[in-house]
Amino acid sequence: MKVDWRGVFPAVTTQFKEDLSIDVPESQRVIDDLIKDGVTGIIALGTCGENNSLEPDEKRMLLSAIVEVVNGRVPVVVGTSELTTPRAVAFARDAETIGANGLMLLPAMVYVPKTNELVEHFTQVANATALPIMLYNNPTAYRVNIGNDALEALRPVKNIVAIKESAADTRRFTDVYNAFGSRYSIFAGLDDVAYEGLLLGAQGWVSGLTSAFPHESVMLVKALEAGDTKTALEIYRWFLPLLHLDAEHDLVQSIKLAEQVMGRGSERVRMPRMPLIGERRAQIIKMVEEAAASRPSLSINKAA
Repeated sequence: MKVDWRGVFPAVTTQFKEDLSIDVPESQRVIDDLIKDGVTGIIALGTCGENNSLEPDEKRMLLSAIVEVVNGRVPVVVGTSELTTPRAVAFARDAETIGANGLMLLPAMVYVPKTNELVEHFTQVANATALPIMLYNNPTAYRVNIGNDALEALRPVKNIVAIKESAADTRRFTDVYNAFGSRYSIFAGLDDVAYEGLLLGAQGWVSGLTSAFPHESVMLVKALEAGDTKTALEIYRWFLPLLHLDAEHDLVQSIKLAEQVMGRGSERVRMPRMPLIGERRAQIIKMVEEAAASRPSLSINKAA
């Protein structure tokens, strides 16, 4: 399947059993439900999928199960997040063999690279696969910025086609567009600046909170595509308290707890993460319940 880099791509969660082994049927159910709710793609094994808490064989097994349940209905883009470049190359090759439709490629974990090292890492992975690649820029989390100098150096690498922009500075959307035009498809990658990013030209949204509220997420993007900024802004203002959770340190626990409250998944996470407790857990539950009770009207009016 060719990836159409548009719309809503939830960063899906990995579901665990009580013993914290991977619950494959539940992980498949979560994804099947999201597709039925209208998402346009799946981001597998991203941060919310707890990529770096999974063993190498678990990643490959789970990706196979995800490809199986998706069954070609939407593209599957898989997170590629490894400690070293050779490991990322090996995973990219295996992901292509398993049947992923694209990669979401991160800088190598832990080590903070110089620009030439970052470019070489991305280039070696890209050269190892025919899959289209979305780069993931998250300078706050990974302490490295994929700046325009790196994007310029990567311009000749034809299968690097998109960038997930998770910098909180919304000027990045315009700066990247002004420098590269349509060379790279841009996705909003931080939930609580998604509306701004989409208004500024992002073609899609890689979202965490979509896992709890998929219908509203899809309708927000559809409203903007239709030119109905009034409806989109109504949804966004309702959604924003929850979307802020995507920018917090405990985003994975918060999103999985929101899924659980909405009957869509379990809050179980793997160490070093632990489920939320005490006041923080009560706060998230209250936020989700209040959001569920105050959902906005979702009719869309197309702009003339």
